[in-house]
Amino acid sequence: EAGAREPLLVVDPLLAFLDAHGLGEGEPEFEAIGDGHSNVTFAVRRGSAELVVRRPPRGPLPPSAHDVLREARILRALAGRVPVPEVLAVCADPDVIGAPFYVMSRLDGIVLSGAPAPALAGHERATGEALVDTLVALHAVDWRAAGLEGFGRPDGYLERQLARFGDLWERNRTRELPAMERVGAWLAAHRPASPPATIVHGDFRLGNLMYASAPPPRVVALLDWEMSTIGDPLADLGYLCTFWVQRDDPPAGIFEQHAFTRGEGWPTREELLARYAERSGRALGDIGWYRVLALWKIIVFMEGNYRRALAGSVDDPYLSAFGEAIAGLAERAEALTR
Repeated sequence: EAGAREPLLVVDPLLAFLDAHGLGEGEPEFEAIGDGHSNVTFAVRRGSAELVVRRPPRGPLPPSAHDVLREARILRALAGRVPVPEVLAVCADPDVIGAPFYVMSRLDGIVLSGAPAPALAGHERATGEALVDTLVALHAVDWRAAGLEGFGRPDGYLERQLARFGDLWERNRTRELPAMERVGAWLAAHRPASPPATIVHGDFRLGNLMYASAPPPRVVALLDWEMSTIGDPLADLGYLCTFWVQRDDPPAGIFEQHAFTRGEGWPTREELLARYAERSGRALGDIGWYRVLALWKIIVFMEGNYRRALAGSVDDPYLSAFGEAIAGLAERAEALTR
């Protein structure tokens, strides 16, 4: 059709690529999967093969974002070390379907995104413990032995995070939010010394894990490696705490992703932290700092989304609520610094 956006999948060249790698045969069935906030993911059923194709969203893209080849590299490095999907083929040539992409095996399981899974009912504590144990296992991987030399810079991770997100805040902000300036200054003044560098997932939360379809709770895949690097493991832990809600938390409104962890049986943040400390052997004395860092970064991202939405919006009541919610999160981040 005239004026159509570039297609996300170009079927004939994709099928030729799958044929060349012996991945299924015959006519394919496609289905978009995932929440679509990051790289674009399609399930492909082709004969007896159940595949997943992952490619960047439509351009224009910032230079370092949506690097699917980097994602494929870490998945291959982690195979057999932590539960990840198997990468079956990688296409670095952007001319085949219009962007680089990779193909992985499709796994069967449960992703706890917005709602609890009936199959895991009664196993809430073990579900939370399996989450922590997966993070401990990831942070225990010898990334040099896994071939990830040069995947990230092991030193200076926290300084770079503060500089990068401080700069992003200046670009993203739509208004004065003095709480954000104060939190940024507090983070810089109290920056801890990092423990030895590990692989950092960068988006470690319940919704990025796939559990086996039947109990006992067992993680079959850690998904969404787009933000991964080498850096400070406690950044993942602070981020997990920021997304984990428990019974006595004030409501987080539109930003609350997994409200069901307020329910009976789910471990508290303190219990998750205690298990991580015991199993990883890392000291968590500065974990409050990492929680503030995670919340501050999330606010920077949210404000960027808000800015883009405002730019194209008519007067939308949802957006004014969104703007107020971001300001509320900034107040919460400042309260955490006390």
